[in-house]
Amino acid sequence: MDPTSPQIVLLNPPGTDDAYYADFGWVTDAGMKFNLPNSSTRWTADGAPLTSEHPVTLSWDNGEGLTFTRIFSLDKNFMFTVTDAVKNGGKVALKLYPYGRIRRVGTPPLAGYAILHEGLLGVLGGSLKEVKYSAIAKAGSEPFDSTGGWLGITDKYWLVALAPDQAAPIHVNFLHDTEANKDVYLTNYNGASALDLAPGGSASSTTHLFAGAKEVHLLADYRDRLGIPLFERAVDFGYLYFLTKPIFYLLDFIYHAIGNFGVAILVLTVCVRILMFPLANKSFRAMNKMKKLTPLMTELRERHKDDKQRLNQEMMELYKREKVNPAAGCLPVLVQIPVFFCLYKVLFVTIEMRHAPFFGWIKDLSAPDPTTWLNLFGLLPWHVPHDFSSLGIVAGIVAAVAHLGVWPILMGLTMFLQQKLNPPPPDPVQARIFMFLPIVFTFTLANFPAGLVIYWAWNNLLSISQQKFLMWRMSRKP
Repeated sequence: MDPTSPQIVLLNPPGTDDAYYADFGWVTDAGMKFNLPNSSTRWTADGAPLTSEHPVTLSWDNGEGLTFTRIFSLDKNFMFTVTDAVKNGGKVALKLYPYGRIRRVGTPPLAGYAILHEGLLGVLGGSLKEVKYSAIAKAGSEPFDSTGGWLGITDKYWLVALAPDQAAPIHVNFLHDTEANKDVYLTNYNGASALDLAPGGSASSTTHLFAGAKEVHLLADYRDRLGIPLFERAVDFGYLYFLTKPIFYLLDFIYHAIGNFGVAILVLTVCVRILMFPLANKSFRAMNKMKKLTPLMTELRERHKDDKQRLNQEMMELYKREKVNPAAGCLPVLVQIPVFFCLYKVLFVTIEMRHAPFFGWIKDLSAPDPTTWLNLFGLLPWHVPHDFSSLGIVAGIVAAVAHLGVWPILMGLTMFLQQKLNPPPPDPVQARIFMFLPIVFTFTLANFPAGLVIYWAWNNLLSISQQKFLMWRMSRKP
């Protein structure tokens, strides 16, 4: 958010401390010996600077009858197209295999969340493969065979990926190595079938290299235009992607119609409430019936306090006689859990939500509420630190308490008010546990993205309104 913050540096050249780069070329069978271009090859450029409007052509003669050319072209969204070609001017037939690789030196700083994949990935053999840095460091290598597909290394918001010829069979390997006591991670592919290069003949291979931000619509556009399968799955939508992706697209559609992602979250919440209205309506009716039965249930507990079996029998007969299902009130909550988790994923992993403002002090919906009670929510000129890592395992608890902001408190209050409308559990111990839930959730969600806390508070308000309306309607009936 700070305008003076540094640029994102994604790639670095070989030889630097945090080298991160891609390269391409040709390999041949072990028994064949002739010069092939490598990292020390001095190419000749055609003189034009590489821009999104002007490609660059490099050429090199190996002195043994082979002429190599490499054409780089680049679009405005950091998708490179690299076309390698070779012409055989000699008298001996050759076999060549195209290759491409991405090499990263050093393990980058990680967000460290279980719901986020950071590391090596690709779509190979028609399915998404994800291998974390720690897993490949332990395994050493993981090979795959595929026809087409793509492979790369991903951060939370940024991706470097290779997409070879989608019709060509390839051998892929995810690798870990060490160099000067540093971890080195590689994703590479070799052509599975040789390109036969007869005297006077030529061969070529085209690879796409993407190095940029993981914008969902952009990756989906490359998927459709370039035929890169499941390219948008580089965004970590998770195992529930069949729910997470539609939620993102709906949220994004509302945002483009309204112009504010925070308001789009409020509208999305209303849409979810409308979809679940029949279930919620049935649940609220059951809860209100339970509330009216509370005096009878209290009487039964007093009467059979020394006979638990008889108490349970009487309770079940009461539920059956009054046609009440005590578990019905839990159904809307259970249905909302996947929606809540998928919205959390959308807020956490999509760059579209990064730095998206709401109103007032919420400048970034993907970050926690920046206010804190320790400085009276900004009224006092006290700076509250964000890093409590020196406190070890209690750091998360201290951070949640220290950074308890306005929206988490509002969420806790709405949760408490909603709970007061529901009948208390028949078990006194359960009732006391439920009383503490709003407090627990308030501190738990203090470090969650502000957009998620706004969704939860708004959802509570809608539930309270719906339940109050239903109670008013039921009070008018005899």
